[in-house]
Amino acid sequence: MQTDHLQPAESGKQGPGLIKLSILAIGIVYGDIGTSPIYAIRECFYGEHRIDASGANILGILSLVFWSLILVISIKYLLIILRADHRGEGGILALMELVRPKKKGHVLAVISTLGIFGAALLYGDGVITPAISVLSAVEGLKIATPLFEPFVVPITIAILILLFLFQKKGTSKVGAIFGPVTLIWFTTIALIGLSQIIKNPDILVSLNPYYAINFFVQNGTHALIILGVVVLVVTGGEALYADIGHFGKAPIRLAWFVFVLPCLILNYMGQGAFLLANPDMIASPFYLMAPAWSLYPLVILATIATIIASQAVISGAFSLTFQAIQLGYLPRLVLKHTSDEKEGQIYLPQVNSLLMLGTIAVVIGFKTSGNLASAYGLAITMTMTITSILAFIAMNKVWKWGLITSILLTLVFVTIDLSFLGSNLTKITSGGWFPLAVGIAGFLMMTTWQRGRRYLAVQLKKISPPIKSVIKDYPIGDYMSVKGTAIYMTRDFERTPPAFMQNLRHNKVLHEKIIILSILTSQIPHIDRSKRLQVDQMSDKIYRVKALFGFMDQIDVENLMNDLQEHNQITLDLNDVSFIVGRETLIPDANIGMSSWRDKLFVFMSKNATRATTFYNIPQSKAFEIGTQVTI
Repeated sequence: MQTDHLQPAESGKQGPGLIKLSILAIGIVYGDIGTSPIYAIRECFYGEHRIDASGANILGILSLVFWSLILVISIKYLLIILRADHRGEGGILALMELVRPKKKGHVLAVISTLGIFGAALLYGDGVITPAISVLSAVEGLKIATPLFEPFVVPITIAILILLFLFQKKGTSKVGAIFGPVTLIWFTTIALIGLSQIIKNPDILVSLNPYYAINFFVQNGTHALIILGVVVLVVTGGEALYADIGHFGKAPIRLAWFVFVLPCLILNYMGQGAFLLANPDMIASPFYLMAPAWSLYPLVILATIATIIASQAVISGAFSLTFQAIQLGYLPRLVLKHTSDEKEGQIYLPQVNSLLMLGTIAVVIGFKTSGNLASAYGLAITMTMTITSILAFIAMNKVWKWGLITSILLTLVFVTIDLSFLGSNLTKITSGGWFPLAVGIAGFLMMTTWQRGRRYLAVQLKKISPPIKSVIKDYPIGDYMSVKGTAIYMTRDFERTPPAFMQNLRHNKVLHEKIIILSILTSQIPHIDRSKRLQVDQMSDKIYRVKALFGFMDQIDVENLMNDLQEHNQITLDLNDVSFIVGRETLIPDANIGMSSWRDKLFVFMSKNATRATTFYNIPQSKAFEIGTQVTI
């Protein structure tokens, strides 16, 4: 079935006005990058790889922060990468699908490997971000009084547990307040920063890139190490790219250039101005530069802002997992829709539980946001580098910008990315190993599932003859006919489902109407419902139905049957339908397919996958499973 004519789904550009969408984007898209001021500057002068808070170093750090925001976020992501939407959707998996060649070969393998690894690394970010964000906010209580110090970790864990428990309720009810609350947050940090700039406007000279260059000249290799801390100010880049589908490009860009970027610059410059006047107050310039009376309200506001930032990362992990499942990189998982109005609001209990356990573990293990900062950045800078490489293919092959232009732009971006990545490699022994390990584990699971499914399909073909040959070799008139419609689900559109063959050979009966249903996922995000179904009548009583979904579409077989009825393609009595689903029992064999450990991992993932009846929303009362043993 050709998909070139299919229209992309709307990507959030219609409905609410541009201003309203921009405010919503401030809450969801920029929550992560908006809470970085709490800890980023502090870590430069107070963290494990700190540097002396001299005037020249303060100006150099602020210049690096400013130009990182301009080059990485403003130019790379907002002006270039955001162009690389795949039928309205963003994120590294969508980018991978956009630039993948159609022909199999080494190029396809490399692009797929990069995309899957980049996506897997984002799980490491998903574990670290809630921990460092909430922990850094709660640590503000220590600034008010040291009496709170023993309670920082317990309070952080309590907040995180409540946050993850709330996920099953969905974000639709509180989503409307994210934008306004974050609006207040950005306004507050801008005003606090502005008050310090007014006292010491000399800090504004750091906008000159000379000070960033001079910082490298004066500090040598230590300056390169400090880049691993400066990267904390741009860690929200991948998040804003992934949210194209929710808001559209215009609201995301408008929110950044008109509001978010100015507020961030004012706060960072304000912290620099404060440190120029108070170089000994490096323990927490974000909180210490605020008026004393505002400390407790600021801690409360910061905590709320970090919860919102964490919510965005958690929701992003759900969306990433959903895409990976649809594209065949992860097994089916329990999926719950938390909103009747917004399709993208989903909840995956298993992913939520793993993220909660991982996040609590790192809070207990690392104890402070300073320690967590040493672990933060490595995974995300790897993903940023991969995004730049894949974007080169989009520039050259998709947008036709020309090879020279594409190479020059990519060289600029990759040079910056590799500088950040190189500096973060120094963090491996001090905690950077953790998000990297999470990413590698995710990559191994994704690639094992993808390869295992491929080998499983080969084995199933051996026991699944073509439908046409079955109709020819097994005359319908030779079998007893029973009332009703049997719907057999199969992965391969051309082959007979193993469950059908089992029923035919052992029970020797056929329903009066048989539908062989294949649900396929396209490499585009959305498929228009009017172009979703393809029906072929194979004989008097056997129909073959192909249902094509985009990798961002939610699959509901019950609704699919209603669509068949509405289009009058097959006459059905929905009260007299049986869904017959095959369930394979996998038997590992060292002589077939993958290595032994991958076989065992694939079998484990298969056993823990959600049943097809649950995932595809098949009524349990109408479902019937037939098992088949398959050697892999």
